[in-house]
Amino acid sequence: MINIVRDIDWPRRYASRLFYSDAAVIALTFATYSLLALDELSQLVAWPGPFNIPYWALLIVVAFVWLIGLDVIDTRDRHIVGHGSTEYQRLVNATLAVFAFLVALAFFLQMDVARSLFAIALPFGLAALLASRWLWRQWLRRFQRKGHYVYRAVVLGEPAKVAHIIRQIQQAPDSGILIVGAVTTAPGENEYIAGVPVVGGLASATTAVEALGADTMIVSSADALDPKAMRRIGWEMADRDVDWVVAPALTDVAGPRIHARPVAGLPLVHVDFPKLEGYKRVAKRTFDIVGSSLMILVFSPILLATAIAIRVDGPGPLFYHQTRIGRRGREFGMIKFRSMVANADDQLASLLDVQGTTDQPLFKVTNDPRITKVGRFIRKHSIDELPQLFNVFLGQMSLVGPRPQRAAEVALYDDDAHRRLLVKPGMSGLWQVSGRSKLSWDDAIRLDLYYVENWSFTQDIQILFRTIKAVIAPGETAH
Repeated sequence: MINIVRDIDWPRRYASRLFYSDAAVIALTFATYSLLALDELSQLVAWPGPFNIPYWALLIVVAFVWLIGLDVIDTRDRHIVGHGSTEYQRLVNATLAVFAFLVALAFFLQMDVARSLFAIALPFGLAALLASRWLWRQWLRRFQRKGHYVYRAVVLGEPAKVAHIIRQIQQAPDSGILIVGAVTTAPGENEYIAGVPVVGGLASATTAVEALGADTMIVSSADALDPKAMRRIGWEMADRDVDWVVAPALTDVAGPRIHARPVAGLPLVHVDFPKLEGYKRVAKRTFDIVGSSLMILVFSPILLATAIAIRVDGPGPLFYHQTRIGRRGREFGMIKFRSMVANADDQLASLLDVQGTTDQPLFKVTNDPRITKVGRFIRKHSIDELPQLFNVFLGQMSLVGPRPQRAAEVALYDDDAHRRLLVKPGMSGLWQVSGRSKLSWDDAIRLDLYYVENWSFTQDIQILFRTIKAVIAPGETAH
């Protein structure tokens, strides 16, 4: 039984731990740098000023400026730490801003600062900061699973909208939000909504928060809740130090796309539409070329060993070529290591018909009898996908994106699903690292559309790291 106690001060304590952790990482960065790149810390920085500056003094100043930069750009803001990619994005922005400031200052003061400071300290320190924040996030997740360091929330609104909010939050176990009750416009109709108890009507919102020990009120729109009543409840929450969170009807929109703009006293929310064009498209393509080239080189021993294992396992070609649908509906030949018997495609229609999924877009066969012994292993660890690195290098695919599907599957798309084709298909994607074969088609398409609508480099990097984790420890959802 999880013992959960209201604790409204945990974000401040968590942020203070991050401060000391950041300070330790920066100190370690410059200690390592001084050992690797400096002959001695007492050597002087060359500049035309009236006094001498030893390198140890310069490193201390840069360390303090770095810490201040992390604070100025709000990398420890209570609203972003512990979840999402914004925390990592701000870490990168703050670090680059500090070193850009250092370059500009050195230029104007004519200081001859060692280039190794930028070649070693910058990448090492940034990587260490990102790693430390990730480790702290894993620590936080472990305690949140035990009921600590969570926001205890009550959801207020119409039953259908309350149910949607609850389900969305429950599908994101890393949100740090625990829904403990619901307050609706029709409290007598249901005792539970999406597994959460209904604790009263709109008039009893304050009583419900106090009774449940909640520290957060999530408010959705409701016809019975006019602006005056909304403001009154907001005041009551403020008097009780309860966070007031308004959930708009928008869904699957990432934070960087949302901009609040007060107009005539109305908090209007502006939503940017994503455009993967221009320099963004060039940058992603460059990343794919460099990344696929390096990965082909690194994984070449595994590619060779897998080819030998497939040849020894039985007759048939080493590779499996299949026509898939790429960006904007263009066809291309996707390459995989063969993991099934030679005539596998001829058996697909009958197997789908037997399990009754012929009309579903994901052509997956449960307990597929066509998979070979070697194929079962390489599929579980995604080794069969490695030849697609050549598809990425040739520009037919990307390292990250929605998985490419057959023409027959694309023919079953509805209008919403066709938005998957706005970007190149990927070797890995959001739904692959969020459940793989365990997910339904609706969940898979929701995650793919979220990726398309909210693309960012940070999200790509996160998915690649989660892919590595899924490959090393594939679990039961991989087959």
